Amino acid sequence: MRLSRIIMALTVGLAVAAVPTAAGAAQPQPPVYPPEVASLTVSPTTIRLGETFTLRGSNFGPNETVRIDVAISGLPAAAPADGSARRSDGSTVAMAPVAYTPNRAQPQPAPTTFTVTTDASGNFTVTYRPTRPGRYTFTATGLTSGRVASATGTVLPPRPTKSPHHGLPVTGDSIGTPLKLGGGLAAAGAVLLLASMAWRRRRLG
Repeated sequence: MRLSRIIMALTVGLAVAAVPTAAGAAQPQPPVYPPEVASLTVSPTTIRLGETFTLRGSNFGPNETVRIDVAISGLPAAAPADGSARRSDGSTVAMAPVAYTPNRAQPQPAPTTFTVTTDASGNFTVTYRPTRPGRYTFTATGLTSGRVASATGTVLPPRPTKSPHHGLPVTGDSIGTPLKLGGGLAAAGAVLLLASMAWRRRRLG
């Protein structure tokens, strides 16, 4: 009799303990969203040396400091720089253009690491001016969120500048020819004038 009471008490206790667990399992669980992915864009993707990239980042942390690392490599073989010619076998050979280059100080190298701060929405916009041709890979890392994004841009050499003395050379013959022609015409005019005056004198006399 006592054993049956003990078994009944244990059964009732287990049933009462299982009710909250079952009720909790029946409640809907909140959905699990994937973490936001940061993004980085470079525009335009191809520029000439002396022009500027615009970097735009999004989906970083709000008011977060973002470190941007810049890796620079050579130009791709599929896009040879200006001043080079492609052989029939696909290789390229450099051609040195004859151009007038004024003496001026060289610009300071562009930084390879710098930081920006996002706005309240986790976005930022910054400009970057390269100082040498090549392929530029920008990697943005959120120092608080740990989110990472990267983008690539290409910098081509500047267009060759023209010499201030471009065009056909000016020689002594090109100047002397008009002078000789003008002198000949003046002499011919004087001869015709004298001949006309002599003819009028003979006619009147």
